[in-house]
Amino acid sequence: MINPLVLVGLSAGLAGILISIFIYLWIQRQPLGDENMVNVWSAIREGANAYMKRQIRTILLFSAVISVVVALSVYAGYSIKVLPAHPELKGEVTLESILIGVSVLLGSAASLTAAFLSMDASTKANVRTTEAAKKGVKYALKVAVLGGSVLGFSVPSVSVFALALLFIVYSIIVGEAATPFNLRVVLDGLAGFAFGASLSALFAQIGGGIYTKAADVGADLVGKVEVGIPEDDPRNPAVIADQVGDNVGDCAGRGADIFESVTAEMLGTMIVGWTVYFFLVEAGYPITEALSFVFLPFLTGAVRVIATIPGVLVSAYQGDFKDPMEPLRNGVVASAVTAVVGFFLVFYFLMPKVWAYFFMASLAGIVAAIIIVLVTNYYTGREAKPVVEIAEASRVSPALTILQGLTIGMNATFIPIIVIALTLLASFALGMTAPLPVVMSNYTIGSIPIARFIYGIYGTAAATLGMLSLAGIIMTLDGAGPITDNASGIAEMSELSPEVRGRLDPLDSIGNVTKALTKGYAMGSAALAALLLFQAFIQDYVARNPAVIQVTGTDASLNLGSFISVMDYLLNHLMLMRADILVSVLVGAMLPFLFSSLALRAVTKAAWNMVEEVRRQFREKPGILKGIEKPDYYRAVDISTQFALKNMITPTLSVILTPLIIGLLFGGPAVGALVIGATTSGIVLAITMMWGGAAWDNAKKYIEAGHLGGKGSTAHAAAVIGDTVGDPLKDTAGPSLHIVIKLLNTISLVFIPLYMIWLLQGVFP
Repeated sequence: MINPLVLVGLSAGLAGILISIFIYLWIQRQPLGDENMVNVWSAIREGANAYMKRQIRTILLFSAVISVVVALSVYAGYSIKVLPAHPELKGEVTLESILIGVSVLLGSAASLTAAFLSMDASTKANVRTTEAAKKGVKYALKVAVLGGSVLGFSVPSVSVFALALLFIVYSIIVGEAATPFNLRVVLDGLAGFAFGASLSALFAQIGGGIYTKAADVGADLVGKVEVGIPEDDPRNPAVIADQVGDNVGDCAGRGADIFESVTAEMLGTMIVGWTVYFFLVEAGYPITEALSFVFLPFLTGAVRVIATIPGVLVSAYQGDFKDPMEPLRNGVVASAVTAVVGFFLVFYFLMPKVWAYFFMASLAGIVAAIIIVLVTNYYTGREAKPVVEIAEASRVSPALTILQGLTIGMNATFIPIIVIALTLLASFALGMTAPLPVVMSNYTIGSIPIARFIYGIYGTAAATLGMLSLAGIIMTLDGAGPITDNASGIAEMSELSPEVRGRLDPLDSIGNVTKALTKGYAMGSAALAALLLFQAFIQDYVARNPAVIQVTGTDASLNLGSFISVMDYLLNHLMLMRADILVSVLVGAMLPFLFSSLALRAVTKAAWNMVEEVRRQFREKPGILKGIEKPDYYRAVDISTQFALKNMITPTLSVILTPLIIGLLFGGPAVGALVIGATTSGIVLAITMMWGGAAWDNAKKYIEAGHLGGKGSTAHAAAVIGDTVGDPLKDTAGPSLHIVIKLLNTISLVFIPLYMIWLLQGVFP
């Protein structure tokens, strides 16, 4: 019998998908504008579609190969460590290997679907937003927000729908998932789905980031600095590639990014919930109540979809406002209030004995999300003090522009890290003190009964789900960013009246802020999920350990005593006095820097070629700058496309291969240490790059608004240079790092059987 909680998630996901389709069809019915607007729009849409199709083919081919490698690796690990002692488990091992391999490909395809839908809706809504601006700012904002809401509804909806559907299918294949063993096999299969989603998200984000920043940097350095033409000037050969990049980077990349965030963290909660369920079943707790800890993410996923509705309605349909940011802020508040009410009802009725503890933990996650969004706005807002400080430094020298931006980026790490740390501590304490039955209290981790320890981890899971409850409205605002950016560019390139362009300028600036807010939110959710996914890895590593699997006749079940002893062994081996663990921590801490260097090198090479191409066209066709010759836009688009597709592989491989090598050499404990090191350095590095880069960007826009000499001044030239440094940091390397952190966790989960081989186990016992 299918658990009704799974059906709730399935139904809510389907409803969200239908809502996104309805909005998509509404956008299609809106007017496109005049012929000049349509010509510019067609070039942007065609370029985005062409790139996405080539990227999807590349990623799916790579994912198909990886899915086979994963299936063979899982089978090989079990064959060496489990089957010699338990040959009767060959059928279960084969089935699990196949399910994980298939899931990798399905997760990759689902993530790419989210990316393509995000891009497609964005390129449908951009020119319609420009046309709506002829009637007024609020009409343009409405079209942009509803265009972004296709992303806001589809990403969380597809995630919960796909997970629920796969859970049902895998449960039928494996057998009734009412025993700990069968349920674990199903969850291990779903781990492949999360890994595939993370893999595609990293490709989409870094590929889109390379594409957009190659065009953006090339357009700015030659167009603004060297020849002094405005941004989005149709005479600039790189301007169409820049507009395409907004869609394939900020929209498609972010869609795949948040999709894998929601998916991975739902799965992590289910794995931790499986451990709670396992303990409670062993203690004689009613199975139906115990299963609620596993299936909670399906209900919170439904709340996530529902909470998006009032947020979108408020953001799109608020009446009069002075600042376009006002309805967007109110939309976030509306979604947050709805999410709080929804989580209260879920915990109150699903876990009546302990609802207050886990509800408060989820509330801590929601509060943390709001604080991180506010802090992001403080550091990167249009006229925020740190942004003005960078602008003022630009009056002296580009060197001081760079130095001030780095200072602000580094300083910006303090508050988010403290907020995340306090949220983790509070949610862990709330979970650990919940009045749940204490199972096997004589087994401890340190001085903490292991059951209490697991409940504490489940508290952090509730906090993570709370933070993700705002994913729909945050993604709506993020999707609106590229739409308003493109709309402003279309108005400029199609030479609309200054009045229309003036209406779009504040929306363009708002778009930069919302994109920065989303990156901060995504980084916060990744950081909060770090402990959750790490504990999910530990618990799944223990559950799949040969010492834990005990066979009685034909019934495969898990032994509680073995489970506890192996978990205690694993945690005790995560100690820095061991050489292999210390080496793994150091390698993990280095990995985000290596990855970022590869990503930034790709942008540098691509931007260099773009600069040379723009210079060549200006040199060989002097009529371009006079407005009597048309630039070759498609040559610039082709440069961005080629460099993005060619250079997205190497950084991704560095993330995939490193944990596999460490795991084969030193085993599972070392992989855990690697993840700790990468998470620690990756979070701080990402915040520095993303918020510092966003502050550089808005410092340039602050000057362009007429401050400190305005456009064409020496301060403006210095700020443009600062922006070109910050752009690849905030749009390529920075936002890719939180995907790196979660990809490392999902890789760790999927390849657990391979780590059992542990080649140097005798050297480092």
